[in-house]
Amino acid sequence: MLNTNCEYLCPEIMDVLRAFGREEEEFTHYFSYSGGKFFNTVEYRSQFYDFVDECDPADDVEFKRFSKRFSKLSFYKVLAPIYGSLPWGALTGIRPVKLARTERDAGRDFRELFKKLCVSAENTEMCGKILSVQSAREGGKSLYVSLPFCPTKCDYCSFITAPIDKTRQYLVSYVDCLCREINSVKPLCGGLKSVYIGGGTPFVLPYDLLGEVYAAVSGIMPEGTEYTVEAGRPDVFTEEKLALSLRYGVNRVCVNPQSFNDETLAAIGRKHTAAQTLKAYEMAEKYGFDINLDLIAGLADETPAQFTASLKRAISLSPANITVHTLSLKSGAKLKERLARLNVAGIEEMISTSRELLSAAYTSPSKS
Repeated sequence: MLNTNCEYLCPEIMDVLRAFGREEEEFTHYFSYSGGKFFNTVEYRSQFYDFVDECDPADDVEFKRFSKRFSKLSFYKVLAPIYGSLPWGALTGIRPVKLARTERDAGRDFRELFKKLCVSAENTEMCGKILSVQSAREGGKSLYVSLPFCPTKCDYCSFITAPIDKTRQYLVSYVDCLCREINSVKPLCGGLKSVYIGGGTPFVLPYDLLGEVYAAVSGIMPEGTEYTVEAGRPDVFTEEKLALSLRYGVNRVCVNPQSFNDETLAAIGRKHTAAQTLKAYEMAEKYGFDINLDLIAGLADETPAQFTASLKRAISLSPANITVHTLSLKSGAKLKERLARLNVAGIEEMISTSRELLSAAYTSPSKS
């Protein structure tokens, strides 16, 4: 249990406690600020730890940002010497590349901040590589189009989606409203560099309705735009929908096996097999799309060895991109109702293996 005199810091500190598996233990925390100094005192197992960090926030937004950062770092410094360091240090719960970009844009070397926050040298180097790749593509605008319908709801999913058999009566009105909204943003889409139609599982839509969405997007999209459709689960792939996608200028599709292990797929509520994924991949490949494959580390009771087998299978297909996500427990997911915490050790091994194998198979983080 965490007792703190500053309630808005509680969620940030709990991120660190959960990362170490200490969320049920007793902690007392006292925070104060004076003269450009952030003071954090942590009491744990009858020991007191005092930390002082200096920084001059420009406004209230920066003050809260720094107070959260330094409070998390204080707890990390208490727990890491006892339970071992974490690869991302006190950055737990934060998108590291976004933070690195913010530091760069402010004229600072993000590596100095990452070192202060105890991020491993390996992860700092990886963030630098990703930042370099993304910097070459900065500028312009991106458009996200949501089609929140799926064949079934996966156990781990917390997105606002619904099974199509329960929402079919709303499809026509939803697509009509969506197309009008797409048309309404046309004046804002100058310099559009990418379009992403996600969900949900967009390919679950009937052919005609999917075509209506494509037609609306084509009316605002300039030539040369990266155009991605998260085609999604292989049990909804058809030759007709792939041909329709190509005709409307889609040049990138996502095939989302999540795992090539049939037992895992059944356990998470997927109604398809690994063989169907391979068939969907071959189907999409014929149309010349750049293909992204998604895998999730930590699904069901999958072992590192089983995950590695899925990763090697994905690499053997030579897609343009392979994306590895880590499973997380989020509100709204059925999985969170059954599990209190994940097998973090196994997930860390899976991510380590992903980095090793993908770095060997691809030359750039943009391809992995």
